[in-house]
Amino acid sequence: MSFSTLGLSNEIIRAVTEQGYTKPTPIQMQAIPAVLLGKDLLAGAQTGTGKTASFALPLLHRLSESSHNDHSEGCVPIRALILTPTRELAAQVQESVYQYGKYSNLKSMAMFGGVGIGPQKRRLRNGVDIVVATPGRLLDHVQQGTINLSNIEYLVLDEADRMLDMGFIRDIRRILKLLPKQRQNLLFFATFSDEIKALAAGLLNHPTMIEVARRNVTADTVTQKVYQVDGNKKRQLLAHLIKQDKWYQVLVFTRTKHGADRLVEQLGEDRIQALAIHGNKSQSARTFALTKFKSGTLQVLVATDIAARGLDISELPYVVNFDLPNVPSDYVHRIGRTGRAGAKGEAISLVCAEESKLLADIETLIATKLPRETIIGFSSNSQTKPEQIPDKRKQLKQGSQRTTSAGAKSSLKSSKKSSTQTKGTKKPGTRTSR
Repeated sequence: MSFSTLGLSNEIIRAVTEQGYTKPTPIQMQAIPAVLLGKDLLAGAQTGTGKTASFALPLLHRLSESSHNDHSEGCVPIRALILTPTRELAAQVQESVYQYGKYSNLKSMAMFGGVGIGPQKRRLRNGVDIVVATPGRLLDHVQQGTINLSNIEYLVLDEADRMLDMGFIRDIRRILKLLPKQRQNLLFFATFSDEIKALAAGLLNHPTMIEVARRNVTADTVTQKVYQVDGNKKRQLLAHLIKQDKWYQVLVFTRTKHGADRLVEQLGEDRIQALAIHGNKSQSARTFALTKFKSGTLQVLVATDIAARGLDISELPYVVNFDLPNVPSDYVHRIGRTGRAGAKGEAISLVCAEESKLLADIETLIATKLPRETIIGFSSNSQTKPEQIPDKRKQLKQGSQRTTSAGAKSSLKSSKKSSTQTKGTKKPGTRTSR
């Protein structure tokens, strides 16, 4: 099957062909016809299987069929909204939308924080058909009155599971209240959960359900391996592997921002060029590091799970879990940065003794026993504990509970105080009821 058999316009097929794509992936073959028919969609697929094109191509086709030719200031309503969990993914999706729609008259923009809001306001004033946004920055524009969502015809939640993991559910609900009730909704996820079920139930109208692979599994194109290593020798082992095997491009995941910065510094001492990308870095620093890494001029990119979604690096050969993630499904997303679009990749995890429970949880999730290897001089025999951080989802839940509890206590205290004041205050000519 080719893209021309899916019912897409000649302009879109021309743009897709120029990107080097000739045959649709399984998720694209099923999703594109459903979206073209106007159906709501609940779609799950392994990361790296072409989910972006599966919603971007049919959206561009449908928008082009009823497109507004006048893009002068204030004349074009925003008709499609694509929400993503991270800045990097927003930028990446918008770039794909731009490339796929280059022969249409549709205009799109990315909207995310970490950069000045002024240029985004000017872009909106010039007329935009499609907005790709992170929830927080979108709500900033709503609050400042610079965006109108009343004409949205299409809503896409990309990597919806990650948005829920990151605690965006309240922002999503606020945004949904601002949208017209009559619209087409597309929800894409990589790992299925009860939270996704609940979100879909409240959002989608008789959706078409698509899953092109078993849930929470890794791609066959990725070779996975575990190196059992002494906890305080991980950095030395990583440097050893990079130098010995001459890795020229490797994405390394750490559990914390501080750990990422420290590893970059340590790799520098080993004369290995590395940069870090995480939430505490400025957007310009993140963009600079990612651009260098994608171009092949940066050997090692060290990242927290901010990069577990949204990084599409052509033929990335190696991903390393310097620290195992606390949430097992994050392992699937991390190693999904390699082995994309049919290319081969290798995922290596450096695991010390104290991470054995995390490893067991990952193997249970993916239903696979990962092969273990050791290298002389680095074997695991230390009691050095890896860096720990709280489970983010548990932290968010506890925070919500504390807020509710504090609010209840405050209300009770206020009520008691009000009651005491009432009892102690007696107006002239009145009697206090007993």
